[in-house]
Amino acid sequence: MVHPARQELLAEQHARYIVEFSQNKDSFEYFATEHFRLSGVYWGLTALHLLGRQAALDGAEIVAWVLRCQRPCGGFGGSERHDAHLLYTLSALQILALYDELDCVDVDTVARYVASLQQPDGSFWGDEWGETDTRFSYCALSALWLLDRLHAVDVPAAAAYVAACKNFDGGFGCTPGNESHAGQVFTCVAALDIAGRLDLIDRDLLCWWLCERQTRSGGLNGRPEKLQDVCYSWWCLSALSILGRLHWIDQAALTDFILDCQDEDGGGISDRPEDQVDVYHTFFGIAGLSLMGRPGLAPIDPTFALPVEVVDRLRERRREPVAAAAEAPVA
Repeated sequence: MVHPARQELLAEQHARYIVEFSQNKDSFEYFATEHFRLSGVYWGLTALHLLGRQAALDGAEIVAWVLRCQRPCGGFGGSERHDAHLLYTLSALQILALYDELDCVDVDTVARYVASLQQPDGSFWGDEWGETDTRFSYCALSALWLLDRLHAVDVPAAAAYVAACKNFDGGFGCTPGNESHAGQVFTCVAALDIAGRLDLIDRDLLCWWLCERQTRSGGLNGRPEKLQDVCYSWWCLSALSILGRLHWIDQAALTDFILDCQDEDGGGISDRPEDQVDVYHTFFGIAGLSLMGRPGLAPIDPTFALPVEVVDRLRERRREPVAAAAEAPVA
């Protein structure tokens, strides 16, 4: 049963929480999250956009800071003092896309950095040190799609590697032979969607596995026998949405679970009711509600984890030169 003070989405409190968190540079959390700050900024900004409060933070200041996180190799570090990594390169591009500022970077330089991390088997390293994970396959393909540079890598090989990570239960692991995990399922399904290879997925088997992640609480977990967690409201729902099976879960029960994880006093959303809130779970809780069509929230694209209007703007911009070329008179 949802706490009486949490029956509705506390949009104003959540927006205020995100803004105050971003501006408090003396807190322990601020220093403890330095190594992945770009991702944290992306989570907060996207949540604000979904809430219709995107103007709550200074966009010009944020864009300037993002550009200071770019390294000479073309990739972006988690903050100004950190080395480049695919995870934070994607976060940087997502932030720039939110502000319609992707033209602030040399797209070919960034694309070359991403391409340099693809391996002969189609997988991607996260950085120069050689860790392989299907998260990085998604980051690479998503980043290149945002830059309109998918041709910079071997997309068929990338899709084949992701498919090699599929398990008997329909789910996906971080590398071939690793157990299925809902977070990896999102990265693999979304990567295959970008690659145009959703045919490599056993839709019904995988979506059955995802629906089995719903617990009696209404919340979703990431693997069998694990606790429910608000973040899986995104990891599971996004894949179900991409595959056209969002209606297979009890959305009312999941909505109640997410709402009950709100802090009615200070704002923010936690992993489970009465736990400490953070920006990560605040974003994924709001994103999950958006996927389920919660009134008052802007829709989010399940593949790119960006507001639909941002993705549509990029698609429309790419169609314009094609349309102009088609209409041009023949010499």
